Amino acid sequence: MTTIGIIGAGHIGSQIARKAIENGYDVVISNSRGPETLTELVAELGEHARAATAVEAAAAADVAVVTVPFKAYLDIPVEPLAGKIVIDTNNYYFERDGHYPELDNGEATVSGLLQEHLPTSKVAKGFNAIQSQLITEQALPAGDPNRRALATASDHEDAAAFVAKLYDEFGFDTVNIGPLSESWRVERDRPAYITRATVAELTEKLAAAPRTV
Repeated sequence: MTTIGIIGAGHIGSQIARKAIENGYDVVISNSRGPETLTELVAELGEHARAATAVEAAAAADVAVVTVPFKAYLDIPVEPLAGKIVIDTNNYYFERDGHYPELDNGEATVSGLLQEHLPTSKVAKGFNAIQSQLITEQALPAGDPNRRALATASDHEDAAAFVAKLYDEFGFDTVNIGPLSESWRVERDRPAYITRATVAELTEKLAAAPRTV
């Protein structure tokens, strides 16, 4: 059975954990405050979940999800994630994270910076442009014309393919933007950000995105 290691047990992380377990995955989940603070969440998630430190979650993971405030991305453990797919849900909020000139100036992307920090991992953008509660509320079966689409991007085909597989299992369609250098199209304040859209609608919104906002 595939184990998903979740680094960050906030709104997005806990919702991904719920849907992952619902779809047959094991989950190892961590936060910045220590495993003992996750007792209630793990009890809710059941026997296929356990709490751990970030390093332990990374080591246990077949696939990892990084869902921490962007300003903490350099704290993500590197060696335990070597060779693994890492799904990055991060968004850049300068009000919270402080200013990063390379992001403000459109010279970098959030997930691209995480990929630089994790040079031996396969980073893919995922779940960054949907409100957390909707991960469990808006699922629809494949083929439904109203099925919501979510975007991914990666420099690694197998990483993007895994995100698409997970989206489908969770009840969503996928639009693959391409490499991480294009992932700015689904970042904050662009037309595709936090917007419910079908594949066709999302494709149009991604194409219409301005490079800087």
